[in-house]
Amino acid sequence: MTRDTIDILIALDRAVLQSCQSYADYLVALVVDFAVWENRPTGVIDRDKAHWLVTTLSAGEGPTATARRIAFEIAREAEHCDEALLAFAFAKGAAKEIARGAAGRMPRTLLAN
Repeated sequence: MTRDTIDILIALDRAVLQSCQSYADYLVALVVDFAVWENRPTGVIDRDKAHWLVTTLSAGEGPTATARRIAFEIAREAEHCDEALLAFAFAKGAAKEIARGAAGRMPRTLLAN
């Protein structure tokens, strides 16, 4: 998995007119696992990763619901997170919207290799 692959998958989510919930769940788990645990430094979203994530997630006409959920879940999962991604993830009203959308859903699981 590379940043380029993640960029393409997020662009695909942004390009489709009708979102698929199972794809969104898969994409969230995949990006969180990559950004937090596979991409060094492990468990840390440093300035470089935060800039890449904010740029990728907010591209086009702005972040999709899935992109906002990705940012929120990364901020929740990481041991340390740069303030740029925290500000993006917890933008006014975004966290509430994510919480409403996740109500009643199964807990997120990490993808196994």
